[in-house]
Amino acid sequence: MALRALPLLLLLLAAGALGKPMARPERARPGAAPHEDRPGFQYDHEAFLGKEEARSFDQLSPEESRERLGKIVDRIDDNKDGYITTEELKTWIKRVQKRYIYENVAKVWKDYDLNKDDKIAWEEYKQATYGYYLENPEEFQDATDQHSFKKMLPRDERRFKAADLDGDLAATREEFTAFLHPEEFEHMKNIVVLETLEDIDKNEDGFVDQDEYIADMFANEEGGPEPDWVITEREQFSDFRDLNKDGKMDKDEIQHWILPQDYDHALAEARHLVYESDVDKDEKLTKEEVLDNWNMFVGSQATNYGEDLTRNHDEL
Repeated sequence: MALRALPLLLLLLAAGALGKPMARPERARPGAAPHEDRPGFQYDHEAFLGKEEARSFDQLSPEESRERLGKIVDRIDDNKDGYITTEELKTWIKRVQKRYIYENVAKVWKDYDLNKDDKIAWEEYKQATYGYYLENPEEFQDATDQHSFKKMLPRDERRFKAADLDGDLAATREEFTAFLHPEEFEHMKNIVVLETLEDIDKNEDGFVDQDEYIADMFANEEGGPEPDWVITEREQFSDFRDLNKDGKMDKDEIQHWILPQDYDHALAEARHLVYESDVDKDEKLTKEEVLDNWNMFVGSQATNYGEDLTRNHDEL
């Protein structure tokens, strides 16, 4: 979700009874190829653990985190030969991502299916998400909040209708999953590209230039020199994002960036983790190699995997 919308959503969540306000779906961020390193290995943590677990890092000490990582490694090693292969790691990452998506839908389903008919109509979603604002517009005097509402409501309706394949304005679980996670569905690709363009294109010229591309990931508030990774991203933009070399990305180039064909994000992340942790360069990882580089997998803040460790491996 764009940071500019957070104050509005905090106000929504505190508002009260009329049409229980709900957080709206985030802009789909499927991730770009090639693998992008960020300070703190956030991308790696979310890919390896899932977003919910990655957010709970600070609940455990580094010692607890490392111990639980060891148990996760035992589960990733499907054939119990003492090694983690790229294929095993890829399978794990795909399971984590799939589990996150369907658990996310299950968690919010009851909040939107107001009449309990096992479908979520557009009107139910609109009431749950925007009902308070629509019935109490006088409480939202801030121009930025009003602008955000007027922009978000039609945008959500556009995404909902794209996910609603049978056009009955009532989403099944699969259709609602496509609404919340459009990056996972082929028929939602155009929406993913369009929302990305709308969010990054600050001058609203229908393109994303290099400065807009960088501003979406880095705000140089102090005005100092840009970090090395930002300089690298500028080079990535010129060399790989701007395919026709006109200094900006159009919709086709944005799709090539965020939804590249024949690119497996789970496989790319698995290869990255193996490469960075494989001390003896045998193209597979021992438990010791993973634990020696544990901060790349789970970070120095650690993660709460207590519930996950009690689950059957096949559930993922």
